[in-house]
Amino acid sequence: MPLYRTLGSLAAVVTLAVTGASATATASAPPSASAAAGLREVLFVGNNWDGTADVVESSGALARIGRINVIPDKDQRMTEIYLNPIKLAYFLGIRQGPGEGHDQFVDDMYSTPDGSAVVVSRPSFADVVSIDLATGRINWRFPVSGYRSDHMAVSPDGTRVAVSASTSNTVHVLDIASGKQLGSFATGDKPHENVFTDGGKYLWNMAIGEVNTALDDPWLDWTKGDRHITVVDAHTFKTVKTIDMRDRLDAFGRKDLSDAVRPVVFTPDESKLYFQVSFFNGFLEYDIATDRITRSKTLPKNPATSEDRTTWVNDSRHHGLSISPDGAKLCVAGTMDDYATVVDRTTLQEGPLVPASKPYWATVSGDGKACVISEAGADRITAIDFATGQKTVSVAVGDHPQRVRIGHVSADWTGPSGG
Repeated sequence: MPLYRTLGSLAAVVTLAVTGASATATASAPPSASAAAGLREVLFVGNNWDGTADVVESSGALARIGRINVIPDKDQRMTEIYLNPIKLAYFLGIRQGPGEGHDQFVDDMYSTPDGSAVVVSRPSFADVVSIDLATGRINWRFPVSGYRSDHMAVSPDGTRVAVSASTSNTVHVLDIASGKQLGSFATGDKPHENVFTDGGKYLWNMAIGEVNTALDDPWLDWTKGDRHITVVDAHTFKTVKTIDMRDRLDAFGRKDLSDAVRPVVFTPDESKLYFQVSFFNGFLEYDIATDRITRSKTLPKNPATSEDRTTWVNDSRHHGLSISPDGAKLCVAGTMDDYATVVDRTTLQEGPLVPASKPYWATVSGDGKACVISEAGADRITAIDFATGQKTVSVAVGDHPQRVRIGHVSADWTGPSGG
């Protein structure tokens, strides 16, 4: 049984307030415009447990270019935490809950449009920082409300970044260059994934509720909190729509499924949303215009996977989605079943099951030809060809890779000076 199930009362109570960043909510990488002169397109790989981000080629061999230390201020942050009993309690709760016994130093990251910096959310430090890619120093720091930062999203023009503050049920939207807060909005319990839509006009947030307790039996689902999608105007931050998938799942005939929406991905025309939910080895299709679930896909189980739901990391079973640029193929990370697969979107027929160790994320390579998954259990990333469904390459990265994002660095960048 995981260690955090047996913590003493203080840490256990704190853990209840923390969401699961280890559970990987994934959408496809945002389309990147042609790199400006002097910039190079890359993939940033966040190594959650060791506080680094690897920078690799965005396509082909995915060769590593350099590595960034995203916690250069670790000593200062730890001093602050140890001097504040409440911060320390949450810090330890994160370590023993969603961190699976490890600190969570990097969750999500995006580069600035000019490729001069990378902006990183750091769950254990409850903040977002901008790291100068030339020097490795911190440009700015934004402490989120509450005690934990989580998934982010960048606007299509690259100027705004949204970050979920897990324990305060809030999403902050920041200016990516200065770190100044442009606005914020309230969400359901434990906000997680964020996605900009309609050219940056709207921002969707998926609240996943409580995922760190052992109360995982279906009849105890009511203990998981208020889980819904919040859609806001991305400039005024006013709510324009709230979507509770409980009603939609019931109408579709799947009262057995959780309504905790995890990884999501939109079709290129944004007419349909594909999403995964807690405990389910598969995904569902939601039609935006008619506001209803239209199809579901159940994927194979791995016979070696325990059927004890309390052993699944942060209530996940399958956790990670991306979509090919033409919208024809979906890539699914079967997290607890240790595989990834490419699914034809028309027929929902899966391709080969590609063995993978605890795949936590799925994104799209820079050339759009491959799905790139992070294998948190093997400390590597792996590319899977959308056309064939076969693995093409695996590359070693740091400790417990999770989020993988397309970004840019200067054309001659090989790492921070002195880093």
